[in-house]
Amino acid sequence: MLASLGLILLCQLIGEAVARGLGLPLPGPVLGLLLLLILLLVRDRLKWLALGPLDNNGVETASKGLLAHLSLLFVPAGVGVVQKLDLLASHGIAIVLVLALSVVVTLLATVLTFRLVSRLMKQQDVR
Repeated sequence: MLASLGLILLCQLIGEAVARGLGLPLPGPVLGLLLLLILLLVRDRLKWLALGPLDNNGVETASKGLLAHLSLLFVPAGVGVVQKLDLLASHGIAIVLVLALSVVVTLLATVLTFRLVSRLMKQQDVR
């Protein structure tokens, strides 16, 4: 489990190094996640690569362990909010309005995307 967690963190480190080194406008953890995805896909196709943390669903087990304790990762964000309560009090109404608007826009985008994909899938079924 420790080696699998190390592999996850190594992928994040590599992603961060690549993003900063090349000046990409993409977060390093996202690149690291893509690298981990590629590793897992290649592992499933090439059985000889399934060694160490990539063997016996080690990465999957470690990631489930991380997800089980995901709420702990929000503690620093909560501390940051408490430290900036004065800023929250002075701009609270604007923050609430922006959050409400972003929720509505996200829901509309999700519904429109679902409807578009649903129509495309129906067209494929007809052919």
